[in-house]
Amino acid sequence: MFAELALEPSILLLLCAVAFIAGFIDAIAGGGGLLTVPALLTAGLPPHVVLGTNKLAATFGSLTASVTYYRKKLFNPHFWQRSLFYTAIGAVLGTIAVDFLSNESLEKMLPIVILLAAFYTLFNRMQPDDKLQLPAKTTKLYWQQRLQGLTLGFYDGIAGPGAGAFWMVSTMALYRINLLLTSGVARTMNFVSNGFSLVAFIYLGHVNFALGIGMGLCLMLGAWLGAHSAIKFGSKFIRPVFICVVAAIALRLAWQAWSS
Repeated sequence: MFAELALEPSILLLLCAVAFIAGFIDAIAGGGGLLTVPALLTAGLPPHVVLGTNKLAATFGSLTASVTYYRKKLFNPHFWQRSLFYTAIGAVLGTIAVDFLSNESLEKMLPIVILLAAFYTLFNRMQPDDKLQLPAKTTKLYWQQRLQGLTLGFYDGIAGPGAGAFWMVSTMALYRINLLLTSGVARTMNFVSNGFSLVAFIYLGHVNFALGIGMGLCLMLGAWLGAHSAIKFGSKFIRPVFICVVAAIALRLAWQAWSS
């Protein structure tokens, strides 16, 4: 049975406003769930319905951003086909495994890992925006794509915060491509993991469709604006936004994990 919940119009409007801002941020640097998940919890939804509803809304936003990057020729589906396939597998496995995993150790370790991601981006030498060449296809690259897709897809499937940030940092480190291409990869892989994870949540009946679709439409608008802003202004815009987002994610996770 699908999850439904009646909400006051004022709460619904607030959630939609949060979704718009989250879509804008997510299209640039990832981390939109940092806003939408707490907002949904505050609205009184059960935690499992929060995760499923957030996946539905996030799928709208990540689809819009990924299509925008694709149309601007900043994502090549053929080159990243192994990443796409293994991300989908990982997302399904992660969603299925969510009830069987202990998150206590993971929650304490995540803030440190994400903060390291911010430092890596801050001090790493970036490729210029006009360098749009992809790396050579090698056996090593194919295995990197498989492992990256499976690992991060699995992580996103268990509703892991900061999945988009991990995609951006790991893609820059593994393939040495610029921030625009990196953003295209991260947003598209987020869409794949969100979509396949959503199917599992729908099957389990953990989705509030009315709220998820309403927030999703606002996420789409924010994602469209965010993606076009990132493409227009390039790395000088993406980089500081990304560093601020991952730092905020790390601080919030650290507070949750270590304050209890």
